[in-house]
Amino acid sequence: MPIHYELGDDHVAVITIDRPEARNSLDLYHFRDLAQAWRRFRDEEDAWVAIITGVEGNFMSGADLKTYIPQITALQKEISKGEVTEIDGCQLRDGTDAVLRSLTVYKPIIAAIDGPCVAGGMEMLGGVDIRVATPRAIFGVMEPKRGLFAGGGTTVRLPRQLNYPAAMEFLLTAEAFPAERALELGLVNEIVETVELMERARSWAARITSNAPLAVQATKESVLRGLGVDMKDAYRIESELAAKVFSSDDAKEGPAAFAEKRPPQWKGR
Repeated sequence: MPIHYELGDDHVAVITIDRPEARNSLDLYHFRDLAQAWRRFRDEEDAWVAIITGVEGNFMSGADLKTYIPQITALQKEISKGEVTEIDGCQLRDGTDAVLRSLTVYKPIIAAIDGPCVAGGMEMLGGVDIRVATPRAIFGVMEPKRGLFAGGGTTVRLPRQLNYPAAMEFLLTAEAFPAERALELGLVNEIVETVELMERARSWAARITSNAPLAVQATKESVLRGLGVDMKDAYRIESELAAKVFSSDDAKEGPAAFAEKRPPQWKGR
């Protein structure tokens, strides 16, 4: 199965895209499988953090230009009218769920990027919280070079996540950027050697899972929901989530563990 999902005892789910013969580009079926992996992570109580990665020097190069794009292009009029929502047993929404555009996940996500992260890979990156790359990672919103449009969230999320000139450098040139330039522009958190990539991603995950999962998820939820509203409503959302966290068992456990000088035992409730 080209999309692997593995949940360890450390509350970390590792999702691996394994389609190197197509440079980890995805067709209908693999978009479906990736979307299912994200839904599983969202719904699995014991999964607190996810790491998304690829194999053999590939991260994700978006939609398969030989299969997926021709299928979507041929039916675009019907799709835009809502007349087609499924192709060959795969829901069209799977494509946008797979790149975290139409699927809401408040649990933290870490990307371990080695090789191309372009097109749909960049769109999915917009839904990721922590980004760790290797020196051979490549980034780009390259759809315009093929006469296409980055409709999976990039034109909306990138200008909100980077400063405007940096976002437009990616969006308007449609060029591939090396990891060092991506770091300079604020797209990734750090660059590590390839052999250290997963170890470093897991280190980030461990730093996050040492915190109370309910508080972490509420924090991400407050940020994402707050970005879509004005300040007044953002403060209201923050207050609602704060009340939920402060009334949790974990909010009692944290101070108790501190007072007793022991590691906290988080329950996520």
